Amino acid sequence: MRSKGFKLLRIAVFYLSLLGVWQWLASAGVWESYIFPAPRDVWDSLQATYENGQLVTGIKTTMGRMAIGYSLSIVIGMVVGVSMGSFKWVDETVGSVILGIQSLPSVTWFPLALLWFGLNEKAIYFVVLMGSVGSIAISARAGVQGIPQLLLRAARMFGGRRWQMYWYVVLPGMLPSMVQGLKLGWSFAWRSLLAAELLFVSASLGHLLSLGRDLNDVSLVMAIMFVIVAMGLVMDRVLFGLLERVVRERWGLNAPA
Repeated sequence: MRSKGFKLLRIAVFYLSLLGVWQWLASAGVWESYIFPAPRDVWDSLQATYENGQLVTGIKTTMGRMAIGYSLSIVIGMVVGVSMGSFKWVDETVGSVILGIQSLPSVTWFPLALLWFGLNEKAIYFVVLMGSVGSIAISARAGVQGIPQLLLRAARMFGGRRWQMYWYVVLPGMLPSMVQGLKLGWSFAWRSLLAAELLFVSASLGHLLSLGRDLNDVSLVMAIMFVIVAMGLVMDRVLFGLLERVVRERWGLNAPA
């Protein structure tokens, strides 16, 4: 309990120090206020965006798109990754394509998405999907290949059918390796989504960033950036942090005391 208190104190001191340095730079006049606003200006901009409803609407729109795009990435990435880990010929053929896709920055999918789907929601989902499906598929393949062969042989000896093998042996066995893959895939999907929203005029966080740029409102841009960072930290610490703890406890991966 005491160590947890010291941890929270260190974090609080660190962020307060950053805030103090920020305020000092703004007060020192190193840059003009319209280029480098003070923390109070950014807070006022964030509060105004919240009060007029743009912030809440933007968060809802962005998270809705994220839920759809990331869900598609998980389903497709899991199917492709398990196939790559189970069948050598799939790994040698489709696997090379997935590795190539993974090496492409998400921004390179924008022109293709616009040509195929136009400037609409489908184009955004496509960019999110292509930005994250590769990392999920690669993690799924590694998880399948990391399952001890003894477990698979034991399942076959007990008469397990193919679907039972995947449901009761493969999927649970690959889950510890998949946690980091899902986390990495989410970060890629999140970046791809925000980048795609910069090109799509709608009530979203990306659009608010674009609006701040068009109005030369640095305070608004920084406020939305802080919201994006905060949402990323919440997802990382709460959702994926909880998933990691559950997997570690369930599979006995916690380090001994």
